[in-house]
Amino acid sequence: MAPFILLIGSFLIFRLTGFFGLSYFDSWETSLRIAVALMFLFTASAHWGKRRPDLIKMVPPALPKPGVIVTITGIIEIAGAIGLLIPITSSFASVGLAFLLVVMFPANIRAARKGITIGGRPSTPLFPRTILQIIFFTAVILAGLQ
Repeated sequence: MAPFILLIGSFLIFRLTGFFGLSYFDSWETSLRIAVALMFLFTASAHWGKRRPDLIKMVPPALPKPGVIVTITGIIEIAGAIGLLIPITSSFASVGLAFLLVVMFPANIRAARKGITIGGRPSTPLFPRTILQIIFFTAVILAGLQ
């Protein structure tokens, strides 16, 4: 839920900043692009922090080397967030991050079904998690529009 709060909260702050005179945030596209980048930087931080063991548990057992997978997905999240902030690469980053969300969704399903905790908190139940995933996917795609 924290990534969702960060996404919505930062988007609203950026839009208000634009409304009150900082012209860089005049467009919703720029505000959304930066909010999505912040969200992915935030989620990437879990790939190396105290939540790392929980993320490793989320990886479906059929996949080899879950620790490596968690590391690689974290690196991709950081690269995608940076790519969103560069106008010439934002469309490519958007598509890549959207693909990443789809590929990682089975891990979220596993966490919900197995009751895996993340940072000591229960994972989001499957239905709300699916709604959040749709919101994240939509935000990522919209963030890549120019």
